Amino acid sequence: MRLRVVHETHYVYTAPVALSQQLVHLTPRALPWQVCREHLLEVSPLPSERSEREDYFGNPVTQFVIAAPHQELVVRAVSTLDVAPREQAALALPRTPWEAVRESTRKDAPEFLYESPNVETWRELAEYAAKSFLPGRPALEGAIDLSRRIHGDFRFDRTATSVSTPLREVMKRRRGVCQDFAHLMIGGLRALGLAARYVSGYLLTDPPPGRARLIGADASHAWVSVCCGKGVNGADAWIDLDPTNDCVVDDEHVTLAWGRDFSDVTPMRGVILGAGEQALEVRVTVSPVAAA
Repeated sequence: MRLRVVHETHYVYTAPVALSQQLVHLTPRALPWQVCREHLLEVSPLPSERSEREDYFGNPVTQFVIAAPHQELVVRAVSTLDVAPREQAALALPRTPWEAVRESTRKDAPEFLYESPNVETWRELAEYAAKSFLPGRPALEGAIDLSRRIHGDFRFDRTATSVSTPLREVMKRRRGVCQDFAHLMIGGLRALGLAARYVSGYLLTDPPPGRARLIGADASHAWVSVCCGKGVNGADAWIDLDPTNDCVVDDEHVTLAWGRDFSDVTPMRGVILGAGEQALEVRVTVSPVAAA
């Protein structure tokens, strides 16, 4: 499927900003199942400095500095990508027991095994996740069950949480958004010793005929990638699951970046000098396009 993604971020300040330094994760990753055909990142006002690099996790990162006074900042990222189906390949993986996967990943993915700034682990969360991982159960089967249970036990509610809401509070309220559900699932998996990472990206806004519209398609989205053992090539097999929509990630999801949690892959963060109060508007549109 060929998709076009438009991500617009618009800040308006009540007083002039003398200096703005920003770091953005708005360039999609190049992956075996995802090819970025075109990408354009526009910034207004024009930066006085701009650079591109990869972060620790291999995500493309853009940094820029605006040194001229301004009262608005607009960042517009436009990408055209080819995204291949991958659900069937994921479900065809060897049915490795989760205990064996836990042992094999202790040395392979340590950064995704422990607590991180937005993901803590505690006894109640471990007990909740453990219900999906009975002795000898295949790791992928257990992870899919955990994703399904989060989808059924927690309510999607845009007003229930904010970026700073602790994971314990999400567990208590049983409601939140895709970011919360991803963090919750990651915490449960890590509490059992399984490696899990946070994936940021997008969902197709208007799905093809016959497919249901997925929750969270009008904004940035988040889901979970869990290591489920080794693939046929002997490499770690990371499978992406979307607890918000109770599905194995397929060709309607665009992968932007991944890390330990949201704090590693925020779409845009930085520091400014001045500004007074600020208003923020973010718009995301993902639409199918005809392949040439």
